[in-house]
Amino acid sequence: MKIVVCAKFVPDATADRRFRSEDNTVDRAGVDGLLSELDEYAVETALTVKEAGDAEVTVLTVGPEQAADAVKKGLQMGADAGVHVVDEAIHGSDAVATSLILAKALGRLEADLVVFGMGSTDGGMGVVPAMVSERLGLPAVTLGSEVSVDGQTVRIRRDGDTASDTVEGTLPLVLSVSDQANEPRYPSFKGIMAAKKKPVESWSLADLGLTAEQVGGSGAWTEVVEVTARPARTAGTIVTDEDGSGAAELVGFLSTNKFL
Repeated sequence: MKIVVCAKFVPDATADRRFRSEDNTVDRAGVDGLLSELDEYAVETALTVKEAGDAEVTVLTVGPEQAADAVKKGLQMGADAGVHVVDEAIHGSDAVATSLILAKALGRLEADLVVFGMGSTDGGMGVVPAMVSERLGLPAVTLGSEVSVDGQTVRIRRDGDTASDTVEGTLPLVLSVSDQANEPRYPSFKGIMAAKKKPVESWSLADLGLTAEQVGGSGAWTEVVEVTARPARTAGTIVTDEDGSGAAELVGFLSTNKFL
């Protein structure tokens, strides 16, 4: 079985995240980044399936040169190979253009099972798995909080607010998993060293039969027209209770600010 995990390189949430002033897109090249935390659950799912049977896991990412770190993390966790689609024209691609690039790459990889996380920690849209399945003409079982693979059948449990559904699909298909699906493993020292010898290919848009006009800002269906920085946090209000009036003062504060 060929399993491909679609992994995204995202800005580190604990670092200085910013937008490019010239086009209001996320600055991915000039900031610290890493494999999206939500995609670690997808990698773990793929590795669990691999360990239960005969499978090969490839990590696929799309992004700037630094996005190779996302592939590297997947290899350190235990994936067998990596593919990095990198091209300057990709910058500015939205979910629609990204799904096109991924679909072309997945078609070339001839994957039996495509695994996504439930979303990304930067965009948070969660629509790319469905878009990719539509482009590939494959069924999609999404937001699995529990996953099992039995031969050609993939079964998930999808948890909602009031009930859980059991959904099945037959390979080949597209799968996405939630952050409840498993507990991603930490790369071991052995895994880190082994990752250095694993094959990683770099593909351009031309390798996928795509042109610059089909992706990037020119191929995007959405545009960020304005970005406003989050206001700095102001000092809070301290309520003291030296004379027994603290409770009344606290209630007055909460009422004035409509917290009650």
